[in-house]
Amino acid sequence: MTQPPSPPEYPGHRQPPQYPQSAPPYPQQTTPQYPQSAPQYPQSAPQYPQQAGPQYPQAAPQYPASSAPIPPQYPQPPQPPQYPLTPPAAPPGAPPSSAPTAADDTAHPHHISTDARRVHISAHQRRTDATAIGALLLYLPNFLCSLFVVGLISLFFGDLAFVVILLWLASGALVFHRPTESALARHLLRLRYPTPQERAKLEPVWREVTARAGIEGRTYELWVEDSDALNAVAAAGHIVGVTRFAMNNLPNGELAAVLAHELGHHVGGHAWSGLLGYWYALPGRIAWRVLKAVSTVAFHVSKAFGCLGVAFVVMLVGGLAVATVSTLYGLPLLILGVPYALAAVGRRSELRADEHAAALGFAPMLVGVLHKLHQAEEQEKAALAAQNGGVPVEESSLAKLLSSHPDHHTRLHHLQPYLQQYG
Repeated sequence: MTQPPSPPEYPGHRQPPQYPQSAPPYPQQTTPQYPQSAPQYPQSAPQYPQQAGPQYPQAAPQYPASSAPIPPQYPQPPQPPQYPLTPPAAPPGAPPSSAPTAADDTAHPHHISTDARRVHISAHQRRTDATAIGALLLYLPNFLCSLFVVGLISLFFGDLAFVVILLWLASGALVFHRPTESALARHLLRLRYPTPQERAKLEPVWREVTARAGIEGRTYELWVEDSDALNAVAAAGHIVGVTRFAMNNLPNGELAAVLAHELGHHVGGHAWSGLLGYWYALPGRIAWRVLKAVSTVAFHVSKAFGCLGVAFVVMLVGGLAVATVSTLYGLPLLILGVPYALAAVGRRSELRADEHAAALGFAPMLVGVLHKLHQAEEQEKAALAAQNGGVPVEESSLAKLLSSHPDHHTRLHHLQPYLQQYG
């Protein structure tokens, strides 16, 4: 067998490097040796130096003995300023006084903030509660008597008699007619529009009241009565009146309570229902006064004819009365008890208006107003007793039944649930 030819030799040619025929030996790796036993830790915790706590005296301190324990002294709360119920009389010719009154005292406990806030308009600007419905029902006998009177008068108009009755029935809408309300406020209630200075004082308070009630304040009109008495009135559909004394001498919180009370009469329907019932009862009232006057004149004239003349007048008036009562199925007899029932409903409406003002957050302010009213009543009773030789003049039970306002203690009793949240 022949050998393969060897590669030719070229000048400068290097021999290729010789590589080892076997792999180089690598050093043997040994596993690390770990101690066979766990490290020994000290069996007990290190000793720290003991710290001694503070030493307190074993016996209580000795206080000087006294015969009676002395209660702690607390600072007395400042008393609210006292304001007169009636303004002091100024000397003749003197300019009006510029002394601050309760209405200008921002430190008074019943002063409230009247900063502008958003008004939440209520869905119902007015409603009709049970007292308003009760008043309308109680006016029903008067309304029927008035309808009878208007029917008799309409007979003089011949074929237009039915039109006259319809016009009288439709005239009740004038209760909510703004020009008619203005005439009513001026001539019947003796009210006037507030001056710019009075409006600047009333409108912030009124805006605060209507904002709490969620009612648009422009729905109603503010009026002023030139009176030195503490009073206010809600009439027709949009009239809210307040006396000059209440506006100038009450803190704005108490003035707000008074206005909130009157707003309660409007919201509950007491104002318009009372005026509407009075309007429809007016013809019957006028007819009764005419008959009463005619009967009085006839009785005095009959005296000139002796006993026979008097007997004739009595029989004539009695016969007319019996005929009227029997024709109207006895309804005129109910009129005798209507004033007492209306007075009871009126007292209930006052309590409802008080609750409306208290629910708006004016309960403490309203109590302050009631105290002032009660104080004025006591002063009036004392003046009457002085004129009667020191003997108190007691109000009769009949007069109490005809009173349109509850007594002082009854109103305070109904406000107690609203006062409890103020402590």
